[in-house]
Amino acid sequence: MTRPEGELNRLLTADVESAFPSLLRQQWDVHVAAERVVVGRQGIFSPRLHPFGYELAFRTSQSAAGVDAAGWTDLQHERATSAVLRATFGRADVDEVGHGRWLFVRCPRAFLVGTLPLPSRPDRLVIEIPAATRIDEEILRGVRRLRERGFRVAMSGFVSRPDQRMLLPQADFVKIDARDLDIEGEPVVELARSHGALLVAEFVESSVELRGSRQLGFDLYQGNLLEKCLLLDRSAAPLVGPDHDSIGRLI
Repeated sequence: MTRPEGELNRLLTADVESAFPSLLRQQWDVHVAAERVVVGRQGIFSPRLHPFGYELAFRTSQSAAGVDAAGWTDLQHERATSAVLRATFGRADVDEVGHGRWLFVRCPRAFLVGTLPLPSRPDRLVIEIPAATRIDEEILRGVRRLRERGFRVAMSGFVSRPDQRMLLPQADFVKIDARDLDIEGEPVVELARSHGALLVAEFVESSVELRGSRQLGFDLYQGNLLEKCLLLDRSAAPLVGPDHDSIGRLI
């Protein structure tokens, strides 16, 4: 009987993990325990501007403004996501980051299809699919498996591309750039909510954009007008296992 793809990936990960010599594991743990661990956090708010959740993003220890990732390779995106997941779920006191609310993390393809591991925290982690991700059958299968495990899924940068529309039935949240609402308009908004997802107006930078997204009935709002990205230092939080081992060591 053929094993499911997800199970094969988990077995492969376990085999690779077991191949690391104990000394190398100890050196890795010392390195991770001593590294400066930071993560960027920006709030996602209800129509009454009450906190609903937070988007977490890769940041350097010097800046909350982020880095220019336009020219990054797939490996660099994967490493950045691994760093965010390790800083958040690989250390204790996750409520210091999220205060009991949903935590949105943009996950590139390798995390969506099961090549790279995700923390087993469907109670807190929302898997956000980056806008540049091209949706194909492998992505769809991976997202269905993640939903079967209890994870919630968000689509970022929805502009009604044909491949994005394929994913709508699997999306719990759909994000639309508030700066483009005058171009995208009501038809795209109505399509985005056609399968019951909550709509998030992202990149709300001005009162004009907030007012326009409210008029279109968005459920949630995110952007610098409401809260600028904060830099959280997680260096003092102790490591927890085994997630901190599996998240990142393979990257």
